[in-house]
Amino acid sequence: MSDSNSAMFDPRTLLMNSYDDVCVEDVDFGFAFNDIIFSDRVLHVHIFSEPIESKQSPSVQILVFLYHYLNWTLDCWTAVRVKTLHVSSIILAARSPFFRKLFSNGMRESEHRHVTLQINASEEAGLMELLKFMYSNNLTVTHVHAVLEVLTVADKFDVPSCMKHCNRLLRNLQMTPETVSVYLDLPSSILMAEAFQPLTIAAKKVYAVHYKDITKFQNEILSLPLAEVEAIIASDDLKVRLEDDVYHFVLKWAWTHYPERKDRREIIMTRLAKFIRYPYMTRQKLRQLLTNEEFDPEFAQKVSTEAISFKTKVPHKRSDENSNLDRRFVERAYKFRPIKMVEFEQRHGVVYFDLKRDMCTRARLFPLGNVLSEIFILGGQRFCLVARCNMDTFGLYLCMLENKAGYFFEFDFEFAARLKPAEEFVSKFKQSCTFKGGTGVGHGNLFGIPWTWFIGEDSFCFIDGVLDLRVELTIRG
Repeated sequence: MSDSNSAMFDPRTLLMNSYDDVCVEDVDFGFAFNDIIFSDRVLHVHIFSEPIESKQSPSVQILVFLYHYLNWTLDCWTAVRVKTLHVSSIILAARSPFFRKLFSNGMRESEHRHVTLQINASEEAGLMELLKFMYSNNLTVTHVHAVLEVLTVADKFDVPSCMKHCNRLLRNLQMTPETVSVYLDLPSSILMAEAFQPLTIAAKKVYAVHYKDITKFQNEILSLPLAEVEAIIASDDLKVRLEDDVYHFVLKWAWTHYPERKDRREIIMTRLAKFIRYPYMTRQKLRQLLTNEEFDPEFAQKVSTEAISFKTKVPHKRSDENSNLDRRFVERAYKFRPIKMVEFEQRHGVVYFDLKRDMCTRARLFPLGNVLSEIFILGGQRFCLVARCNMDTFGLYLCMLENKAGYFFEFDFEFAARLKPAEEFVSKFKQSCTFKGGTGVGHGNLFGIPWTWFIGEDSFCFIDGVLDLRVELTIRG
């Protein structure tokens, strides 16, 4: 006879409803790991030599059921071995929504004491460390590679507390280009997570700093996978001669890794094209871009038009400079300084050339260095500008490159600089010349003051840390 105050209940239901009330964040259950006395389930970890799906998807769950309960043979997978562990369902479920679902609802395994998981052989060490963490709140591994392995498995089996722990560990560990490569190959669910953004940014910076000279490391970088290449060419500190080098590198890398044109064009347009700083490409390359079949014609037309507009838009004041935060407008560390040019006629143009103060104070210019502009074309002839420190003065020169025809050309030029306090361009030197190329003309002391006055903090030459120069050039014959 039953007691009127008693009621029937399912202990499994009570256990499952208790997950929400369990807090294991600060409790160490390490003593219970793989101990049959403190365990209510047996976990069979099937370790496969061939890659299986990264998530326990419904299709995998069905195959597992057929394999485990109906004795089907999965010829497409080869199990290396099976590792058996005694686990507490309440501890694992409290830590992970994946395990909570496994133990508490529709999954077939929830009705059985024996539960099966499938992992790749490469995930074994990470999973064992993860399971120990779910009991003890601590990892025994400290090497970056090992922590990254745990992080990957923690993401796969949805263990947020372990992911946060790995995040903290990685922030305090020194990353190398090799470990960054592993990190950047992690699932996008990790890399794009808000909590991991500082770490992702720091990892990309390590790679970008190591490979910032893409000319020096070009062969090595060409062999890198996509994520690493994106990190490198996205960097503001990339050292290249011109932005044209980045454009050529993107094409070369895409040709190396994607021989099929359809695939190559897709990867360029969806992943790589956005990192090219088109406003700093030379006009010649911009014209080439318009006919390059690797780029979408509408996109090429848009960025080329935008770039030409940027190159010809000269602000009246330094404060009027383009404030667009789009990364395409951020200048890199080019060997040849970009210019802006307004061409009024085929043989008459105005070139704008600027130098940042730190370029003049570093060894690049002082005491006997040169800073060259990119090459520009006027009247069919190629020119460049050269800023030079002549021991104790600042000089500016206009150079015409060799012309194969050997003709002599007559031209007029004028140098001007934007000066304080009016911040307007003031003419500093002008001359008429005749020569056939391969030489330069200019002034060795453009401002008529010693170098220390020119570079000083109170110098009238620099506005907001930038020296703005203008060269007007007319070819007469």
